[in-house]
Amino acid sequence: MFDTGSAYWWDGGQKVSFGETFTPRRLDNQLDKLSRKQSGRRSRTRTERKRGRYIQARPALGRSDDIAFDATLRAAAPFQIRRAPERAKRGLAFSIKKQDLQRKVRVRLTANLVLFVVDASWSMAVAERMAATKGAILSLLTDAYQRRDRVGLVVFQKDRANLVLPPTNSIQLAQRALKDIPVGGKTPLSAGLYLAYEVIKREQISHPDVLPLLIILTDGAGNVSMTGQLPPQEEAHKLAEKIAQDDIRSVVINMEHQAFDQGLAQGLADHLKSPCYSLSELKAENLYQAVRAEMVT
Repeated sequence: MFDTGSAYWWDGGQKVSFGETFTPRRLDNQLDKLSRKQSGRRSRTRTERKRGRYIQARPALGRSDDIAFDATLRAAAPFQIRRAPERAKRGLAFSIKKQDLQRKVRVRLTANLVLFVVDASWSMAVAERMAATKGAILSLLTDAYQRRDRVGLVVFQKDRANLVLPPTNSIQLAQRALKDIPVGGKTPLSAGLYLAYEVIKREQISHPDVLPLLIILTDGAGNVSMTGQLPPQEEAHKLAEKIAQDDIRSVVINMEHQAFDQGLAQGLADHLKSPCYSLSELKAENLYQAVRAEMVT
C-alpha cells in the first residue's frame, strides 16, 4: 500500500513547479513549557537528561539521580544545629536527610518537526496547492537550516501514500525530492493519514521528545479505502481520531474552493481535534504564515 522509497512511484500525472519561495520570518514556539530531551538550536527547553546547562534546583521528591550538591547543602544547612546530637553520635560533620535532596534543572536547545501531508489527487486548485506546498517547505527549510528543525512531506494520490521527503533539514535533499511530483488520480486520504502517523511514530522513537506538527492540505474528500472494510471517509476519520488520541498536534488547511466546499475538510479537522484554516489566496507565504501562527500559539 505504501511506497517509502523512490519518489518516482506514479504512472503519468501532471508535474507542478515550485511556488514562490521567500525569506521567512524566524519560527518561534513555546516548547519551553514542556520537559524534553532532544537537543537542537532553536528553543531553550527543559531536559530530564544529565546533560544541558544547570540553571536551578528543585526538590528531588524521592529521586536520587542528577543531584544538585550545592543546592542540597544549602537546603540542609539550616537544620545542622537541630541535627547536632545525631551528627555527634554518628561522627558526621554534616547531616543530609532525604528531604534535603535537590535535583538539577537543566536546559537544552531543542528542534521542531513539521510534516506536510498533501493531497495530490485531481481536485479543485490541486496544482496551486502543490506549488504552494513546495514553496513553503523550501522556505521552512531555509529557516531551519542552522537550527536542526526538520521538515518532511507525505503525498497521497491514486491508491497509495508516499514519503516523498523523509524528515530532514537538508535543503539539497528537499529540492531533489520536491522537483518531480505530479498530480492526478483518486484521493486515498486514509492512506496519507496512516503513513503520516507511521512517520511520526518512527521519529518519536529516534527523537523521543520532539513534538511534531502535522500540516494536512486537502479538501477532505477521501474516496479510496485502505482495507475495504470501511467507507473511505469513515476510515479516514477513524485514523484521524487515533492521531488525536496520541496527542499529535495537527492543522488542516482546506484547499477546496469556497464555492464548492462541502465542509469535508472541517469534518476531518473535527476528528483530529485540530484547527482548520481556509486560505483565500493560495501562496507559499500564506501557507508559511499559517504554519508559523499555529506553532507560536
